[in-house]
This record gives sequence, structure tokens and C-alpha cells, in this order.
Amino acid sequence: MGPHDSSISAAAGSTSSSSSSSACSSSTKPPQPPDQMDHLLAGAGYKVRSNDLHQVAERLHRLETVMVKSNPLEISDLVNDAVHYNPADLASWVDSLLTELNTNPPVPVPTDLSDPHPNMNNMMYATNHAPHLQQVVAQPFEEDVSIQLVHVLMTCAEAVQRGDLSLAGLLIDDLQALLGRVNSGCGIGKVGSFFVDALSRRIVNSPENAAVHSDLSAYENEILYHHYYEACPYLKFAHFTANQAILEAFEGQDCVHVIDFNLMQGLQWPALIQALALRPGGPPLLRLTGIGPPSPDGRDSLREIGLKLAELARSVNVRFAFRGVAASRLDDVKPWMLQVSPKEAIAVNSIMQLHRLLGPNSSRGPPIDLVLDWIRDLNPRILMVVEQESNHNQPEFLDRFTEALYYYSTMFDSLDVCTAQPEKALAELYIQREICNVVCCEGLVRVERHEPLVRWRERLINAGFAPLHLGSNAFKQARMLLTLFSAEGYSVEENEGCLTLGWHSRPLIAASAWQAIPKPSPTMGPIIHP
Repeated sequence: MGPHDSSISAAAGSTSSSSSSSACSSSTKPPQPPDQMDHLLAGAGYKVRSNDLHQVAERLHRLETVMVKSNPLEISDLVNDAVHYNPADLASWVDSLLTELNTNPPVPVPTDLSDPHPNMNNMMYATNHAPHLQQVVAQPFEEDVSIQLVHVLMTCAEAVQRGDLSLAGLLIDDLQALLGRVNSGCGIGKVGSFFVDALSRRIVNSPENAAVHSDLSAYENEILYHHYYEACPYLKFAHFTANQAILEAFEGQDCVHVIDFNLMQGLQWPALIQALALRPGGPPLLRLTGIGPPSPDGRDSLREIGLKLAELARSVNVRFAFRGVAASRLDDVKPWMLQVSPKEAIAVNSIMQLHRLLGPNSSRGPPIDLVLDWIRDLNPRILMVVEQESNHNQPEFLDRFTEALYYYSTMFDSLDVCTAQPEKALAELYIQREICNVVCCEGLVRVERHEPLVRWRERLINAGFAPLHLGSNAFKQARMLLTLFSAEGYSVEENEGCLTLGWHSRPLIAASAWQAIPKPSPTMGPIIHP
């Protein structure tokens, strides 16, 4: 369905409207110092270096095998003498147990991920070789099963990258068994279940097939989006930070135009409308163009949102005009659809949308370059960009999988502090759809192509934009926002004029502001429909 638009306008004290046809751990984790402990396992109380994980997992496997063959009395003695060992230092602890059982010295295990288990037929873990181990070992050491879960996840992802789907399918069975031995309601159990589901979908379906997605309507996706907004501060941080920067960019302007790349439910704009209503000297004329997907049921949902915003604007005496542009993809939007006037001060607002343009090139060129080019032609006073602070756009599947497992484990850690239901459960489903797209999909259907701030900074500068420093007011607003959440783990940091919001020092989303550098060609005139 091609793009279409709907328009609404409201003057102070009256409302009128009109309309036209009207998407962990391994040696490939992000570079870390050689002696840095694994992030996920540290949270479980274990000290394991990231580059030692394969060796530790192998030792645990050997320990299970030895314990099965050992006399139960010997195992009982080990339990009684456990005070002599330090389970936090997992590698040394396992070695000490192996020594007590008079085993041979540990055999060096290759750290090269290319072939961590040469004889895969002999490594189907305890779930296949010794089911009764669940009674002997798994219950006292659930954290050890979590280590195995991460290890098998990585091994399965490696098999998928090699195209060995038969082996990957067998490993999925092992993963399902391991999930039954950990708490799947939180921590690695919760994250692991989502990644196992995503791997299963990828193995069964073609990665280029959109059927691997959870089939949700646009309306259902908006419901999940709303609960994600309520459950954690990430979207609120994006909206608060963007609104403050836009408000400062519009200072002294009498006619302003905001172009929102993802209107959704219009959650961002009531706060800006109220802030403009209180502006010294009176509010400006506010035009809002909201872009969103077409409604599959034929409703003009964009116009419905516009009517609600127009009513709010009327109640606070802000002159307001709304235009909805329905488009399945952002690169389907053409500048003439936005009806920009040269007398307007323009703000372009992109909240977690530009990464969706990083897919394969179209016949006209890279989608991201095309969109950034016409944004620059609009000469906005500000381009606001908020993106996930991660790199899920790597060409190698295993690299992408590793980064995603690390990133979303941290994201779910932060969600664990949310006690509100059903907000938390539905927010997790919203994130699960992202995980599914990152892991399952390739080609045009893989749209969650997140890249870190450093890459966006380079791309935007090359596209003809100059960075704008997010001022102290934006930083203060973000810090005040976190007071609404009881958890102390959230943190706002300043990064070369940009702001990041993270969990325990791990940045998860980044906000940056940009200004277009005028092209050397003559100034662009009014955009006329061809």
C-alpha cells in the first residue's frame, strides 16, 4: 500500500479537520581487556574471564562425567569439605574438585571458536548421556546449568553460521532440556528462552521469509509499545530528551513544524504542546506531521491520534495543525508529502527508526543515504536521533548473535526491577520481537540493524550534518526522569555532547542532536508535487 496522508488543524478555541486519501559470552563478544570477568556470570556471583568460558564449560562437563563414575561416598565427602573451595572462582574450583577425584590433569581446550568441539556426537551434555545427573548435580548448582546454557547457545549459533542445521536442531533439543533446569522467569533463563525460540524459528524457516516474525497487527504492536513505554525509562528518556532539544531549537520561532518518523500513539507530543503553551511571549503555531504504517483494518489511525492531540492543543490555546502520512517503509516517504513551508522552523524527530534504513540497497541506492539527503534538503533547525547503543548490523551471524545476547541480557536485567504487571510481561514480548528479528531474519526482512553512537556520528557527519550539543537542561530532565523509577541501576551519561541511558554503566540507548549544513547549491525552494 502506498503512502497516504490525513490532515487536521485546530485554532485556539476551535477545531476543524479535513482529510485526503487518507518492524554472551564467547571470544566474539565486544572487545574486553583479557582479564575482564564475564558480565553475565559476574551477575550470578562467578568470576570467569570471558576468554576462559569454553575451558570452564569443558571442565564442568568432565566433572559431571567423573562424578557419575565416582563412588557416591566420595561425592558426599566433597560436599562436606566444600568450605575448602571457592565456588566464585569457578575455574579453580572445578580443577580442585577434579584433583580430589584423582582425575588426570586438565587437558588444554582450544579457544578458537571455529571448532570448539571436534567430536560433536560425543558432547550432547548431561541431558543425553546421563539424565540422572539432574538429581546429583543440577539441583545444587543451577548456576552451573546457566553456564552450560550460554555455552550451548553459542555452539548452536556457530552451527547455524556454518549451515549445519542438522546439528543446530539437535542442540535446540539440548537447550530445551537445559531451560527446564533453570528459572525461566528471570535472568539468563528468561533471556535464554527467547534466544532458543529465535534460533528454532531460524532453523525451521528461511531467514529471508517474513513468516519468522511473530504475526502481530499494527494495533497489537502499538499495545506492546505502550507497555514497553510504561515498564522502563528508555522511551521516556528518548521523548524527554528530544522534546527539550526541540523546544530549545524553536526558541523565538513563530511557526514551527515537527516531522515525527514514528508517531505510534503520539505519546511524545502532549508534553511538548504543554511546554509550548507556557513559552514566554506566547506559543507558536505548531504543525505536526506524523508518519506511521497503514492500518490493516482500513481505519485512519493516524488521523484519530491527530484529533486527540488537536483537542489537547485547543485546551491549552496552542494553534495546531496535524498531517498524517501512512507509509510501510520510511524510505517510501517523499519530501513533497510533508508539505513543508520555507517560513517554518523544522525539527525532524527519529526515535529508534533510522537503523531500519540500513538494509540492502534499493534500485535508487542505500535507503539511509536517500532519506538523510532529503532531510538535509529540508534544512531543519534540528534532527533528533535516538538509537539503541549496540551493534546488531554485523555481517557475520555469530558476531551479531553474541552482541545481541550480551545486549538483551542487560536489557532484561534492567526490566527485572519492574514489578508492574502486565506492563513487564508485555514489555518483554515487545523486546522479544526485536530479538526474533535480529536472530531469525536476513535481507530485507531484517530491519533491527542497530548500530552504536560512534557509527551514527560518522555517518551523519559524512551526510552533511553537524553535531548539536545536548545542553544541561536535557541532562537534568533525564536525571529527573530516573527518579520516577525506584531502581538505582539506571544511569545517564554525557558522551561528547550526546546522552546515553544505561544499566549499571552499560549504555543501552543513545540520544544525539544534529543540524543540517546547507548544500553549496542554491537554496531549496518550496517543494511542489510533481
